Parts: sequence; C-alpha cells; structure tokens
Amino acid sequence: MQIISKNVIATSGVKFGTSGARGLVEQFTPEVCAAFTAAFIDAMRQGFEFTHVSIGIDRRPSSPDMAAACCAAVQELGLEVDYFGVLPTPAMAYQALKAKQPAIMITGSHIPFDRNGIKFYRPDGEITKVDEELIVCSEAIVPTISTLTVPSVKHEAEQLYIERYLNLVKPSLLQGKRVGIYQHSSAGRDLYEKLFRLLGAEVIALGRSVAFVPIDTEAVREEDIEQGKIWAKTEKLDFLFSTDGDGDRPLIADETGKWLRGDIVGLLTARYLKIDALAIPVSCNTSIEASQAFKTVVRTKIGSPYVIEGMQELNQSFDRVAGFEANGGFLLGTDVLVNEQTIAALPTRDAVLPILALMAASIESAQPLSRLVADLPQRFTASDRLQSFATEKSQQLIQRWSKTPQQGLKTLGLNHKKIIEQNETDGLRWTFDDQTIVHLRPSGNAPELRCYIEAESEHSAHILLNQILGKLVVLAA
Repeated sequence: MQIISKNVIATSGVKFGTSGARGLVEQFTPEVCAAFTAAFIDAMRQGFEFTHVSIGIDRRPSSPDMAAACCAAVQELGLEVDYFGVLPTPAMAYQALKAKQPAIMITGSHIPFDRNGIKFYRPDGEITKVDEELIVCSEAIVPTISTLTVPSVKHEAEQLYIERYLNLVKPSLLQGKRVGIYQHSSAGRDLYEKLFRLLGAEVIALGRSVAFVPIDTEAVREEDIEQGKIWAKTEKLDFLFSTDGDGDRPLIADETGKWLRGDIVGLLTARYLKIDALAIPVSCNTSIEASQAFKTVVRTKIGSPYVIEGMQELNQSFDRVAGFEANGGFLLGTDVLVNEQTIAALPTRDAVLPILALMAASIESAQPLSRLVADLPQRFTASDRLQSFATEKSQQLIQRWSKTPQQGLKTLGLNHKKIIEQNETDGLRWTFDDQTIVHLRPSGNAPELRCYIEAESEHSAHILLNQILGKLVVLAA
C-alpha cells in the first residue's frame, strides 16, 4: 500500500515554526524525513524544473542519519543529490541560489539537544509560508528507505561562500588584527578560520567542542558572557566572533568581550551597507528607527519568512533593501554595491556579512566597536527564554492577557505601570508611559516562552527581565 506524505507528516509530531520544520530527534524517523523530502520536491516541481537537490547538515549527532534518509528519498524520486556535508546554512542557501536548485539543510539551529529540524530552500531562496502549506498538504508518495548512506561530500558550496566575502572587502582588511573565533560546535567554525586568515588576520581558535553546544544568540548563557570577557582580555583580541549551531545567526563581541545584541549588530551592518529600507521583526530595538539611518523601516511578525515578505514589498520601491532579526541574522534583499564591489542578494539569515561589516566599519573609522555602539541612540534590550514552558500554556496566557491586560500586569508585578500601546503582531508587546517595553512570545519551534525587555538603561532592562521571568516560572509549573 502506498504511503502518502501528508498523512506521515500529520502524525509525526514535527511542526513548522519560524525557521523550518522542528521536532524531537525520535520524531524524525527515516519515514518522516522521506515524507518531508517527497512533499518538498512535489511542492517545488509545481513551479521549477530541476535535476539535482542540495543537502547539508550541522554538527548535531542526529543530523547525519536524517540527511541519509533525505538523500535516499531524493534518489528514489529519480533526482541527483549534491551532498555538502557540514557547512553553515547560508553557505548551503547561497550555493542552491547560484545553482538554481532546491536545497535541504538538516539543522536544529539553537534549539535544545534532544531536537532537530529541516530547513528548505527553493531555487530562488527560502521557502515561504505558502510553500510550507504546500508541503504539509502534499499527497506525494513516500519512497521506501532501505539503506542510510550519504554520497561523497562536495566542497564547492564552502568555496563559493568564502569567495563571496573575499570580494566584498579589501584583501588586507584584517592585517595586524587578532580575531578570536568561539568555535564550539558551529557548522562554520573551520570555514570562518580560513576566511579570516585569507583577509590577513591572526586567528585564535577558542572553545572548540566535540559535544554539540546549543548557542542561542538571543539568550546568551552566563558562562559565555563571562568567557567572552576573559578571552578578550587574555588573548588581546581586536574582534571576537561566533555563531549559533548552523551559522546563520552571529554572536559578535566588542573589544572588551561584551557580546552585542543581534538587532544592534543588524543596525550597524545595515548602516555600513547604506541600506535604504529595512524589514525587521516587531521584537527589534526601537533605536533602529531613532537612528534615522534609513528611509523606511517596516516591522513584521517574528521569523525569516515574514521578514522576506517585507523585503519583497520594499523591493518594489527601493534599490537597497535588507532585513535582520533580533538574533542578528542578516538578510540581504537586493544586490548592493559596497567598496566598488557588488555583493549579490542573499535573502536568508547570514552571520558572516554582519561580522565583516562591523570589522570594516570599525577599521575604516578607526573606532572600536564599543564606540560605534555608544554613538547609537541609547535604548537597551534584554531577553531570555523559559524552557520547558508548554506552547499551549503560553499561547493561552498571551490570549488571556491580550483581552485583560490589567490581569497580566498584576501577575507580573507591573500594575503600577500604564500601558500606552499594546501590539499583538506576534505575541503580546506592551509599551508603557515611561517608554519601557515588555514583549512576551511563545517560541514557534520549541516549548519555550521568550521575554524581551527594552528600557533606557541596561541595568533596568535586566532587572525587569529577571522580575518577569521569576513570575513566569511559577506559571510554568
């Protein structure tokens, strides 16, 4: 009897979130991976012609077997596999874009170790929410997987990605600079070292890990906060760079080892690239508008598909369009001329463009990163997440407090504050009369409740964040 993809997907427990299909490792059986692959190919065949599918992975222990199932499914469906092994997601996306072929990236990004995911790319960029629906509803026949092996690894995607950035800045940009790379288990850790050395840097590899480390650039661990400061001082670093697990979200520190907020990184990057119009999620810092560096700023729901939709609309009116998220992932919506070189659009989250832009901005202005940040309008964000907070429970909480905000304020110890604006674009975002902002949002791909705080000082933002998280912990039980 033939097995239909939508039936397998519906009963798998794997769901699409803000960044691909996510679920527990044990839910990604060979049959489920094959079902998603068959459904994706079916959806792509409705609008594109292709003979090859690109596949890559991150360093999670579960990723190779998932990739093997996807590769087998592609081959059973009569197509060729270009397998690129471990590499950053944006490198995979860029290769697929250049080759005009669909791509599958096996990665759980920053989510907990017991989970994984699959990201899908059209021949012209990230899949859309419409594509997600096509995949979920596809009635493709699921091929039977008999063996779990992957083809030989190709290296063209890595080289193409490196060349993209070698052509962006001066070949000697980092001459005489000490660049630390917090490698942990990042998919791009070796690639970054090659790139920075080619640009003249003295590279110091730090924190390399055999075990997978789920780095979340929006909720940096306390040990990483302290370690960044230690490395900057002991290694006498000019720059310190890292990413999340699949290399599409940057983690960048200033010369003191202080990790910069992702949306501040995005702001500095967009300003260096002389971007005209930005699409950003509603959770980003309001200093972006206050900087007056851009002609238009459009705010969207959280997630790269929504940012991409925003960029597509802006492309109709502006020549230099980009987007970024609070996690720092930068999306280039149009080709942009920089230093008399054209860098091609890459409308998916990327971590390398931001670090090179910040390095260049610092070096060209002869100012450290801390000074570039200090010169921006001073609005401070603090954010974190409560893990193991059931999605259904957090959604119910948001719905209830949206209708009865005073109840929410009382529960969170904020009944002394006055709401002047309530935004429900994505989650629940309150702006108070003292210009403090509290934003609560259930994660789209894990049982987590995220909390974003914006205030006029870093200290008050963290105090308020800890207060609210303390109140929410009680509700999670």
